[in-house]
Amino acid sequence: MFTSLHAALPSKSSARSSKSQTRALFVFSDARQLPKDAPASLRGAIARASFKAELGECILGDDGAALIGLGAKASSTTASMRTAGARAGKALLRAGATSVTFDASIFDKSARANFARAFSEGFALGTWRFDQCDGTATTRTTRAAKLTLTSRDASFAEGLVQGLATADAVNLTRKLGATPPNICDPAFVAAEAKKVAKACGLHCRVIGFAEAKKLGLGGLCGVGQGSDAKPCLIVLEHKPKRASARAKGKTVMLVGKTITYDTGGYSLKVNNGMKGMKYDKMGGMAVLGAMQAIAQSEMPVHVVALLPAAENMVSSNAYRPDDIITLVNGVTVEVTNTDAEGRLVLADALAWGAKEFEPSLIIDLATLTGGVVTALGNFCAGYFCNDAKLTALIEESASRTGEKVWRLPLWQEHKDFMKSQHADILNSNLSRLAHPIQGAAFLAYFVPPTTPWCHLDIAGVAQTDTPTDLAATGPTGYGVRLLIDLVENLC
Repeated sequence: MFTSLHAALPSKSSARSSKSQTRALFVFSDARQLPKDAPASLRGAIARASFKAELGECILGDDGAALIGLGAKASSTTASMRTAGARAGKALLRAGATSVTFDASIFDKSARANFARAFSEGFALGTWRFDQCDGTATTRTTRAAKLTLTSRDASFAEGLVQGLATADAVNLTRKLGATPPNICDPAFVAAEAKKVAKACGLHCRVIGFAEAKKLGLGGLCGVGQGSDAKPCLIVLEHKPKRASARAKGKTVMLVGKTITYDTGGYSLKVNNGMKGMKYDKMGGMAVLGAMQAIAQSEMPVHVVALLPAAENMVSSNAYRPDDIITLVNGVTVEVTNTDAEGRLVLADALAWGAKEFEPSLIIDLATLTGGVVTALGNFCAGYFCNDAKLTALIEESASRTGEKVWRLPLWQEHKDFMKSQHADILNSNLSRLAHPIQGAAFLAYFVPPTTPWCHLDIAGVAQTDTPTDLAATGPTGYGVRLLIDLVENLC
């Protein structure tokens, strides 16, 4: 991480003032009132005409106290608090703060935990950048010292802890997503998954290339066979000591496309289309990040995660257009496009996982199609769902986390569109019609029709070329917060 953040619950020592602590107060632009014991420096600051108390505007007094603007009170939401956290975080780090105690008295007691959670999420997301590959010639700001966030209000402090845990999971996803392909291959992902599992108490199993062939994972093996870095299927399992009443007997299965690099194979990407293909693993990295948070918070629900990891390369051993391969559930696939590889590895994981774990619901994330980017841009993910209740859960979590989604249709006609003359189905119809839907229609052949299933195509939102308050240029970590929220609300 760009900075080391830590959230602390209130204690007797934190109740006493300290010269090393920054006391931070919040103020609305249309209710510019401070508590009676506010530092004198802030009373002078709030009177300045230059201070508008706009969202995230931060001013520091000469005694180290800080004042953070939140904009108009009526427009204060968890989304605005994330933005405020990101903007104020940058200012506090520039000022060299090492410990910040937030005064939560401005907020209604019922809203403090949620607002604190959103604020610290934004704080950690907005101040992160990838620095693992900085060398001796870098001119960028070096890693900041440890910064502790706390509050004398127990509810607000607990929210800070939860928000940083979520942001840490997102930033893990970003870090692995940005790791270049000469470092991050399937074996590297497996090693990182083992580290997360060991640290969080997850069970981890790695199905290597030889075992995958024996199991009949023809899609995963076919896509990855052309690379020296052979494919694997990573299985993570969170088994709570006791499931909640709502989650008892249920299993949630998360699947993430983990193509560590995508050349397109023999259907080679051209015109710089290969640049940025290290981000083709962002679905799997989002699932890994979410599993870290799910395990750390000991959510009382059984959750299984599958990361089918492969590198799509060109060699004498690589799969070709016109090959016909058999996937784990016996469905035969005619390969028309080796650049439609993500659906092949996902299909094997979906079918194998559905049989192995009999999940109550399935969610998969994938940077799957350029078509969804054409349709929806980088404003939201496209999703497909076969169940009304799961649809509602997805929409609610998207609304709470700000990770926007838009539902696209998936009809029998779309599935029929994927049929082949020489095999059961095609991996890509040569027609570009319904291009973003083709991937989902293909995957539908590998999910039990009675199992609630959602496919999230995150191709347009997994990385950004334009920095925002919450994300630097590069991987966004999209999907982690949505998955955490959804699983949390299932139990």
